[in-house]
Amino acid sequence: MRHIDDAERRARLGRRHGLAHPFPDVVAAARGLTALHATEAATVHLALWARVPGISVADVDAALYDDRSIVKQLAMRRTLFAFPVEALPAVWGSAAARVAQQQRAQLAKDVASAGLAEDPGAWLDATCAAVLDVLSDGRARTAAELREEVPALAGRITRGTPGKKWAAELPIGPNVLTALGAAGRIVRGANAGHWRLNKPTWLATADWLGETPTALPAAAGYAELVRGWLRGFGPGTEDDLVWWLGATKTLVRAALAEVGAVEVGLDGGVRGWVLPDDVDPVAAPRPWVALLPTLDPTVMGWKGRDFYLDAADRPFLFDSNGNAGNTAWCDGRIVGAWVQDDGGRVRLLLRSDPGAAARRELEAAADRLTSWLDGVRIVNVYASPQMKGVALR
Repeated sequence: MRHIDDAERRARLGRRHGLAHPFPDVVAAARGLTALHATEAATVHLALWARVPGISVADVDAALYDDRSIVKQLAMRRTLFAFPVEALPAVWGSAAARVAQQQRAQLAKDVASAGLAEDPGAWLDATCAAVLDVLSDGRARTAAELREEVPALAGRITRGTPGKKWAAELPIGPNVLTALGAAGRIVRGANAGHWRLNKPTWLATADWLGETPTALPAAAGYAELVRGWLRGFGPGTEDDLVWWLGATKTLVRAALAEVGAVEVGLDGGVRGWVLPDDVDPVAAPRPWVALLPTLDPTVMGWKGRDFYLDAADRPFLFDSNGNAGNTAWCDGRIVGAWVQDDGGRVRLLLRSDPGAAARRELEAAADRLTSWLDGVRIVNVYASPQMKGVALR
């Protein structure tokens, strides 16, 4: 059995994630990474800035909203991603379908608990049909505009135990739209706000894409996602894939068998997997550094992160749920974080000294990002403790 050590895993990461060898354009980057995280709207733009030389905000917006070569879709782990458009049939048939089922089940419980209807299923069917009917004219609408035309979307639900700290009364409308989007029946169109904020408009899928591609069967969809993940992120473990897909071991094992994945040994005595044509050694690339945004697809690509992250840094650079904040990288390892000061300047917060040459390169990258942002300050929902002011020590 071939053994792939941590050093080679870092070499593969640098070469395949557009960090040591940049991608030529937005679509190539999205394909290479399988998908771009989009939970925080700015992550799509910043992740591409780090990987596509000379890219502008307008270039990213054009790919999302004009060319529509990448499309935002709720999928794995109920997370929003920007997928290459050709990947949507695989996503709709697998990870997105799983999320859509979960969302509908939760919505039925919410409708019943809130007393919105005696028959939650019928209420959901009627409300979804009303949304689709409104959108049938081909005009994009925000959630607020849809609520005006579909009064049922104004209903209120409670999440959490009433009276407890985390309980909250919420409008049901966004959850209905989320469920319809997960099912591929509607899609997020052009952003109605600033590029760094999520304020989507909604359209029927066929109106945005020009057609509604047919979803693949679940097994075929999962196989396509696993094939893409192994191409960009392999080797990885079964646990990595279960976590990344938000799926079960049974589904992951079936997909690994379908793509003919080959078993390899990893440092720490664990078993990993690669595609059958990806067993040969990968040489280390030239030295490289990178500044990656909150929830970047590289940082969030594996459950097991020890090959690129010092365990002592984890509590500072990730929140309690494992969500990554902004990170600074050197040759395949996270060496710290980055933040913006009150004036919008990007500043480094390094955990370890990567050496004088790498430190100069990181400072130069911070200067380039400061210029690229041009005074725009990014507000992060998933800011890490480091970014919130907890000093590394």
